[in-house]
Amino acid sequence: MSTHRFALPMREAILEARKGRFDTYPNPSVGAVLMHDGVIVARGHHAYAGGPHAEIACLQDAERQGISPRGCTMVVTLEPCNHQGRTGPCSEALIKAGITRVIIGTKDPTPRAMGGANRLREAGVDVIEGVLEPECRLLISDYLTWLTQHRPFVLLKLASTLDGRIATRTGQSRWITGEESRFDVHRLRSGLGRAGGCVLVGGSTFRHDNPQLTARGVHAGGPQPRACVFTSTLPDPNLDCHLLRDRPQESLFFVPKSEAATDKAKALQDMGVTVLASTADPEAPVTEHLQSLIAQLYQQDMPYVLCEGGGRLGLRLIEAGLCDLFYLYMATNIFGDNEARPLFTGRAPETLSDLIHLKNVGIRSTGADLSMAYVPHSTWFAKDLGEFSTINGEASLWASDDNFPAISQLRRK
Repeated sequence: MSTHRFALPMREAILEARKGRFDTYPNPSVGAVLMHDGVIVARGHHAYAGGPHAEIACLQDAERQGISPRGCTMVVTLEPCNHQGRTGPCSEALIKAGITRVIIGTKDPTPRAMGGANRLREAGVDVIEGVLEPECRLLISDYLTWLTQHRPFVLLKLASTLDGRIATRTGQSRWITGEESRFDVHRLRSGLGRAGGCVLVGGSTFRHDNPQLTARGVHAGGPQPRACVFTSTLPDPNLDCHLLRDRPQESLFFVPKSEAATDKAKALQDMGVTVLASTADPEAPVTEHLQSLIAQLYQQDMPYVLCEGGGRLGLRLIEAGLCDLFYLYMATNIFGDNEARPLFTGRAPETLSDLIHLKNVGIRSTGADLSMAYVPHSTWFAKDLGEFSTINGEASLWASDDNFPAISQLRRK
C-alpha cells in the first residue's frame, strides 16, 4: 500500500512531537494524531518523562472531546512501545481502544521497547511502517545519540552574511541577523536549559564578546543552560565578566591538564566554577581534546551541547564527527570584504575530494533571514537518514512552537 497519503497526517504528528522537545529527556520526542474517515479528530504528544506517551495522550484528547477511538487510525512518529515501564505498553492500550490501523514513522530501535508493531499485527490491527521515516528518525536522533553513542547531542549554530562572513575585519558581529533569528536561538537555549544542557564557546569568543550564554526574552524564570568555555588558558578569577560575576556555579572551563593544575584553577573552583582537564595529550590535535570534552560532559549528565563558538571551533567539531546538527542563520546583507571573518576557516583542501559534506534537512524563514539546518556526513547517524520527502520547515525541528505551512488537505474538527 502506498504510504504517500499518510504523509500529511504524519507531518501533523511530527508537529505534535516537537512540542515535547527537550522536556522529555531522557525519553524521545513522540507525537500522534487520531484519524476518523480522513479527518484528524484528536492529537497528543509525550510532554515529559514519566508522563503519558503520545498515543495515550492522543486517546485522552479524544476522550475529553467525547470521541470514540474504536475503528479509528492512529498515526504516530515512533513505533508504540511494547513494555511495562513507568507507563503501560502503548500497543496494548491501542488494541484495547479498538484502533484498527496504526501508521508508524519509524521503528523503535531499543530492545526494551521494540515489538509494538508485531504485537498490533498479532491482534489483527493493520500496521503500516516507514511513513516519513527520515524525518521521524531525525526527531529521535538526540535520544539515540545519548543511548547508543554515550555522548551528548551536539548542535552548532552560526550566523552569516550572504557572502559567508560572520564578522567584520575588526570582529564586530552584533547584529548580522535580525531580531527573529536571535529570538529563535534564545528559544533553543531555553530548551537546553530545561534539559540540563550547555552552550559552548571557545576562548576567543569568551574574551572578545564577554557572552552571557543565557536564554533571554523567552520562558523567563526557567532554568538556564550551563556555560562551557573550551580554552587553553583560564581567565583571571578577578576578571569582570558575565560568567564569573553573574553565574560562576553554572560556568565550566575546559583546559589542558597543566592549566587545570594551576593556582588560578583552584581560585576559580573556590568561586564555584567547574574546571575540567583534557585527558588528551597536550600535543594532540584539537579534535582529540574536543572528544575528551564531550566524553566528560556525558559523565556530567549533560544531554545537549549548543556550540556558538565560531567557525573554527565548529569546523573542528564537524571534523571530529561530533556535530550532529548545524544551524546556519543567513542574513540578507553583504560585507563584500575579503578581510571580513569567514564562516569557516582552518583547512587547506587541495582537491574537491577533500570537501566536507553535509545533508540539508531544512530551510525556513526567520523574519528577513533564512534558517537552514544540516546534518554533517561525519556524524554517526547521517548514513541512516535516507532522503527527506520535503525539507520545507525541517530546519525548525528543535523549536517547540514552530509550524509547517498550512495543510489545507486535512479537515480539522
